[in-house]
This record gives sequence, structure tokens and C-alpha cells, in this order.
Amino acid sequence: MYLCTAYLARFADEGMPIALALLAIHRTGSAVEGAYLLTAWMVPHVLTAPLTGSLAARVRYPRLFHAGALGVFAAAIVVLASVVGRAPFAVALVVALAGGSCGPIVTGGLSGLLSGLLPRGPARQRGYALDAATFNAAAVTGAAAVTLVAEVATPVAAAVLLGAGAAVAALLVAALPYPPTTARRAGRPSLAADLWSGPAAVWRIAELRAITTATVIAFGGIGGLALTAVLLVNDPAATAGGAGNDFAGGYLMTAFALGGLAGSLALARWQPFATGQRLVVWTLLGTGGALAASALIPSFPVRVALFALAGLCDGPLLGATLRIRADHAPAAVLPQVFTIGAGLKMSAAACGAALTGAAAGLGAPYLLLAIACLQFVAALLYVLMRGRGDRSSETTAGSGHPGGHSRS
Repeated sequence: MYLCTAYLARFADEGMPIALALLAIHRTGSAVEGAYLLTAWMVPHVLTAPLTGSLAARVRYPRLFHAGALGVFAAAIVVLASVVGRAPFAVALVVALAGGSCGPIVTGGLSGLLSGLLPRGPARQRGYALDAATFNAAAVTGAAAVTLVAEVATPVAAAVLLGAGAAVAALLVAALPYPPTTARRAGRPSLAADLWSGPAAVWRIAELRAITTATVIAFGGIGGLALTAVLLVNDPAATAGGAGNDFAGGYLMTAFALGGLAGSLALARWQPFATGQRLVVWTLLGTGGALAASALIPSFPVRVALFALAGLCDGPLLGATLRIRADHAPAAVLPQVFTIGAGLKMSAAACGAALTGAAAGLGAPYLLLAIACLQFVAALLYVLMRGRGDRSSETTAGSGHPGGHSRS
């Protein structure tokens, strides 16, 4: 039930970058408005993440809280389908901000529920790998469904489909098991103190600080990937064999998502011999290398293959990230650690989308090279920021200290 709920919610979220770009092109003739709306959709993730994580851990009726958040999320998608390019831009901007404010529940909020569903150890590791696979499966079907429905019908119909998926997730989330309310609320500090404790833990614990920084930088590039893909295939000088087709960018993103799904499922099926920390480094390097090669090779079929390879490397990164957060986050602030991490990543992606829109005139191959370079920078910073702190943080995590293991 959890995987179905998470998949449907993330199906809607993962399809939004392509949907907004296609809606903007369809109604205004330019993808720029879509880029700014996508920025408005993503920015609230970082602003509302600490509050969302704290409320998720203390609300009296958690089912109503999660269902309500996903309901608003679904409604915002449907409204955007109606107002983009028709109503004043400010109206669409407000709707995007409202929907994006519920985003932390879709990303980190749902992942945070797994710590209460699965015991610590191999079962939880596999659970987080499968949870990561829901993101990739949603990205595959979200991008593919939006592209197909937009081509066969209209981009409006594609966006409505995403809203329907989020609405079903809002209904299903109420059926998930939740800890007793008394256990969730007993002994918790004030809301103000709770809001600070999550960010403090992310900053204080070396492993959390390193993985958060690395994924934020990497996602700053990935946030602009969908728009870059659309620009890339519409530039005859940069692409051979697929240029001039507005929908071909969706095929590139579908290939990226398919690779990511394969990588996530492989991680769930065969636990890697490398540690989660090493996996983070190698996946970032692999993603950056494949995207850099794609920027330099103008053949559309080759680019499809390279985007799939980039996704194959990127897929296990999320599973490794979720495991690291669960293993090193203090139990009392675990929901916040997940929502803050996801919120910062999404907000970085929003900045990446905005910068991509602003720099669209530079040329898509150069934008793709910049995205690849950010993956390399993220890998380097992760290694430098961890230093030797991973051993001390692991010792602390198992000692019962406030920075210890998340609850199992």
C-alpha cells in the first residue's frame, strides 16, 4: 500500500517539469514561463520543509494531515492546467506556490514513514531502495505519460492526468499504518524548538551535512535537465536525428528515468559490495560523465542512450541517500531530516530550473555541460566534507546519544 501511494504521488510530482514546459510552449510559444512556474513550484519545499516535518511528527490526526496535503497538491496541478497562459501570470504563480508548499510530504514526508514500518537492518535498506525506485518509476511513467498524452491530446490533458494520480494518492494515504498519536506526541519539545532541532541535526552530524550538501548541488543541475532536454532537441545545430520535435525532450527524460528505475531496482535486488558512502561518489561521477558525453555528441539516438546511462548511475544515489539519512538522523527529528533534505534538494532544483530558463540563450549543449560539472563538484565536496567524520558519526549513531539511530 505504501509503495502504491508513494508512486502515485510522485508520478504527479515527477511529471510536472515536462508538463509545465509543454503547457507554456503550447500556450505562449516559449518555455520560459514554464521554467519560472516550475521554480515557484519547487521553492516552497525548503521554506516549508522544517514545519512540515515537525507537524507530521506531532499532529493529532496524521491521516488527515497527509491526505489533506496531497489533496491540495492534486488540486493545484489541475488548476495550473487551466490557468497557465490564460490567467494573469501572478495567478498561476500563486497556485504553483500553494501546490509546492505541499511538496515536502510527497518527497521526504512519505519516505519518513518507512522508519516506523520497517525494522532497522537489511529490511529497511531494501525498503529504502524500493522507495527510491518509486521516484524513478514515477519519473519514467510521469515523463512518458505527459509526453504521450500531450502529443495525442493536449498538454492540458496531460496535466489533468497528473492531478488525478495525486488525488488517488490522497485517498490511499489514509489507509497507511501510523504510530499511535500519544506515542507521536509524548515528550516532544515546543514547536519552535522542534523547528530548530531538525536543521541543527543536519548541520551538526558530519554525514548528514555532507550528503545534504552534495545532493543539493547535484540537484541544482538536475533541476534544469528537463528544460535543457527540451531546448536541446529544438536546436538543429546541436541535435541530429531528433531536432525540431517539441516532444523529443520528453523522450530523453524518459530514457533518464528508465535508467534510474533500473539502477534503483538493481540496488534493491542486489545490495552493493560498496558502502552507501562510496556509492554516492561513484553514482555522481557516473551521472556527470554520461551527461557530459551527451553534451558533446549531437546524435539524438546516442543521446538517448547516454541519458539512460546517466539515469542508471543516478538511480542508486537516492536509495543510498535515504539509507544514510535513516542511519544517522536522531530519532526525534527523523521526519524533519527527511523533509529538510528533500526540501533543500527540490529548492536547489528550482534554482537550477530558473537559471536554465534565464541562460537558455547560451545554447543547450553548454547548459548540459554545466549540469554535468555540478555532479562532479557534488562528488568532490561530499568526499571533502565527510573527511574522517563518518566513523565518529557512526559511533555516535549507535551510542544512544541524541545524534543516534533513527527509531526502528
